[in-house]
Amino acid sequence: MTDTVLAVLNQPSRDAAPHDPEADAFTWATPLEEHLQVQDLGAIRGDGVFETITVVDGRPQALEPHLARFVRSAAMLDLPAPDLDAWRQAIEAACARLDPVHEAFAKTVMTRGVEGSGRPTGWVYAAPSGDQTPARTKGIAVVTLDRGYRHDVERTSPWLLQGAKTLSYAVNMAALREAERRGADDALFVSSDGYVLEGTRANLVASVDGRFVTPRTDIGILAGTTQADVFRFAEGEGIATSYELLTLADLEAADALWLLSSVRQAAPIRSVNGVARSMDLPMTERINDFLLSRDA
Repeated sequence: MTDTVLAVLNQPSRDAAPHDPEADAFTWATPLEEHLQVQDLGAIRGDGVFETITVVDGRPQALEPHLARFVRSAAMLDLPAPDLDAWRQAIEAACARLDPVHEAFAKTVMTRGVEGSGRPTGWVYAAPSGDQTPARTKGIAVVTLDRGYRHDVERTSPWLLQGAKTLSYAVNMAALREAERRGADDALFVSSDGYVLEGTRANLVASVDGRFVTPRTDIGILAGTTQADVFRFAEGEGIATSYELLTLADLEAADALWLLSSVRQAAPIRSVNGVARSMDLPMTERINDFLLSRDA
């Protein structure tokens, strides 16, 4: 057992034969030692994809939806298709090797590798999560920021890779820093034509007249695995769910708002642009209890 774990995938080149199931899918490595070549395109161009998976009591949650999104993101970047058996094996082994903790995470990363090599780089890193209790119980403050794209950018400009979970997170991190400069905890992106999109690292869900509503996933945002499970919770509770185009006026009219993500889970929004919002803390507790008790 250890407090952090790193498994480096034994990635074949694009033209190599399929992975031999009898061969080792990955190699254990020491997390703080040097592993990435300085010319790896993931490091110098952000050319790669990743997933962050919640781990509860050593069990990776929503593993198959995360792997499916990992494959979709890789396809959008024209990366080789991930060998799901190898990745699944590495994720499960990394989670099992962690010190026993209630909440942890596993991060899968695949880059295009060193330019010209034709061989992607891949690894799984696992570690305990930080304490998310304040965000879950006291709520978070958010500000809205213009993303600079219309809501139909995924259809008009697919080369911008909106909707793929890529390593190119510089804009997201700049937005998060801007939110912090404005005294907030996170930012909520809005399209240039006025539609609410997503957080810097999270999906939005609004409670509207007894329904759970989230922005449509065909408007250049990432389809959320945690959001999908919250909708599954809602449907089990008899709460109607819907994917819709939402405006800032819809945001203001909502009864309650949450940002949903792996690790943090459901964080109720206590203010938007400095204006206080009511929070449904009992519902938040029920949602997080459900999320942290998932067995798949």
